[in-house]
Amino acid sequence: MLYPHLNGKRVILASQSPRRLELVKGLELAPVTWLKDVDESFPDEITGPAIAEYVTRLKAEAYWEELEPDDVLITGDTVVLLGDEVLQKPRDRDEAIGMLERLSGRTHTVASGIAVTTKQSGIRSVVDTCDVTFRTLDRTWIEHYIDRYHPYDKAGGYGVQDMIGFAGVTGMQGSYFTVMGLPTHKLFELINSLKS
Repeated sequence: MLYPHLNGKRVILASQSPRRLELVKGLELAPVTWLKDVDESFPDEITGPAIAEYVTRLKAEAYWEELEPDDVLITGDTVVLLGDEVLQKPRDRDEAIGMLERLSGRTHTVASGIAVTTKQSGIRSVVDTCDVTFRTLDRTWIEHYIDRYHPYDKAGGYGVQDMIGFAGVTGMQGSYFTVMGLPTHKLFELINSLKS
């Protein structure tokens, strides 16, 4: 067994993202999913990649009271950072188009937080970053992408695993899975840190 220390424990993924579920399963974990609306706002003094870790921990805290002694909770959050600007999920088509126009031809940073929480160990969290470079994207192509893929549930208004990743991304410094929304290598380390 790959994770003997998880024997008899219930692994919970607190996410409605099919991508995060796929990535957790890729680590040979079999989570149940829990969904809850959590206020993802953050104080002004928190900036950069720390935002993703802050919101990740906020989500873990929201589930704390419901956790049983043998539960292992996984939470995560992703933000796109263009200089000092934070790009979260676009509210509508115009905002999504505007985000991709700002990302076009530039390098931005994707920060994904991940936390593993148990009643015994509390909340253990980390954040991972990846720099992503886009080719120049023309307006017609951006509109096609938004209308075809509806990336309104994705930070920065795009999903690297779909058409924009195939055609728009020219370079990446860091983990592809961090850009997808879950740094799998960091989750693996956190899961195994529960042994101690």
